[in-house]
Amino acid sequence: MLKKLLSSVLILAMIITFTAGCTATPQANSALVQTAAVAGTLVTQRAPKYIFMFIGDGMSAVQVNSAQIFGGNNEHNNMSLDEMNFQEFEAVGYQTTHDATSFAPDSASTATALSSGFKTWSGTLGLKPVGVVSGNKPVNVDPDDVPMTIAERLKKEKGMKIGIISTVTINHATPAAYYAHVPSRNDYYDIAMQMADSGFDYFGGGTISQPTGKDNDKPDAYGILKEKGYNIVNTKEDILALNNKSGKVYAVTPKVQDGGAMPYAIDTEAGDLTLADFVEKGIDVLYNTNKGFFMMTESGKIDWAGHANDAMANIGDVIAFEDAIQVAIDFAKKHPKDTLIIVTGDHETGGMTIGQATTGYDTAFDILKNQKMSYVEFDKLIGDMIKKDTDVFTFDEVMPVITENFGLVNLVDGDINDKKAEKSTYMTLELSDYEVSRLEDALEETLKEGSTEKSFEETSLIYGGYTPLSVTLTHILNSKAGIGWTSYSHTGVPVPVYATGVNAHLFNGAYDNTEIYDKLVQITKLK
Repeated sequence: MLKKLLSSVLILAMIITFTAGCTATPQANSALVQTAAVAGTLVTQRAPKYIFMFIGDGMSAVQVNSAQIFGGNNEHNNMSLDEMNFQEFEAVGYQTTHDATSFAPDSASTATALSSGFKTWSGTLGLKPVGVVSGNKPVNVDPDDVPMTIAERLKKEKGMKIGIISTVTINHATPAAYYAHVPSRNDYYDIAMQMADSGFDYFGGGTISQPTGKDNDKPDAYGILKEKGYNIVNTKEDILALNNKSGKVYAVTPKVQDGGAMPYAIDTEAGDLTLADFVEKGIDVLYNTNKGFFMMTESGKIDWAGHANDAMANIGDVIAFEDAIQVAIDFAKKHPKDTLIIVTGDHETGGMTIGQATTGYDTAFDILKNQKMSYVEFDKLIGDMIKKDTDVFTFDEVMPVITENFGLVNLVDGDINDKKAEKSTYMTLELSDYEVSRLEDALEETLKEGSTEKSFEETSLIYGGYTPLSVTLTHILNSKAGIGWTSYSHTGVPVPVYATGVNAHLFNGAYDNTEIYDKLVQITKLK
């Protein structure tokens, strides 16, 4: 009886699918999936021609929600969230992120799970966790343990054009996971060589790390890319002129920050190229009416800001990520029957929380608007000041610069001794005596340039390896806004998955990160 009922349900779902055809709305598709799920079967449409995979590195639900709060309304009795465009997608799920060695994984292993469908060791790219391990690295890897990524398979088996974009260096862990297979994510030169051999059609964003090798004794990776037929462009004018007749392209950011990456969104100026620009030009290069394309876009500095516990830089890059996703949404509106867009993260970074001990049950995200630059740019600013005036550099000298760039103010004579007054400073920009003391200690540690009486454990816990003054400033401002951090590293919390378009319904529910690859294999009808 049960078998007959399930068969009837499945037949009904198939009839609805047939009659609805490709004109079915996302809501209708979702209803279909729920019906078909009763029969234990997933209904799939024809394979999409255009697939956008967006990865917010280090982005979990809290990073998304923080951007919503920042862009929303915090007025009493009139509070509202800013709706991010990808939160309107018809499919929402979440994925677990652990790898073969840790529940707090890294980008290499998690991106490998997303791109190739298996768990591997932390720090390893595109290699299965089997065989001999030496010095925490796999050696003597069998070729059978080097499966192709979803991008490589779509290129080889479907003839699709492939694009890889990142705000960080293009041979960094997440972008590399789609074209490289190496024991260590730090094998930057080997990754760059595999990038040149990939045959992918478009690379965009950050520069190449260690282009002449770790010891600067290798042939230049840019030159090898040119030998392999890549057109390397690094001016705004040349990048904006790219089109589908440009051939294989590597579009390199004209403006570099932080070890070869694109600048944080908070540090960009009017007219600078953005992540959205690289996505738009990627479409121009990859678009064709025949085989279609697969484009992976990473917002890598969401992660870097999370490591540094810089909430405003983090939020700024989430918002810029949303702008890049909008480019894909606009494309999908023109090709609704052929496009799939997926938005997710690889893991969470920093243990970011909305809610902090000193603010209790309150938040004041508007305070963050007083921050005018990222911790990276503030490091440069203070570093230049110290070089000019090392011997007489004092807290009184740096305080006006802090006020100008973070909005924090020091009360005259630090006159804030009674408990009532001290409590009132938590939701304001006024510094308490305790906060001033923290900044003075941080400045002292900054001026010591690594020579400190504090233990390595103590400085690591307090400053996480970042410039003491900068990270203390962001901690104080974040605390006043109602944002907390538990780590300078990654955490193990699940991350959300959003999808819209052809077969988006398959991304509903809860699943392991490796299943995203499996779903893409099913959707694209790879064998």
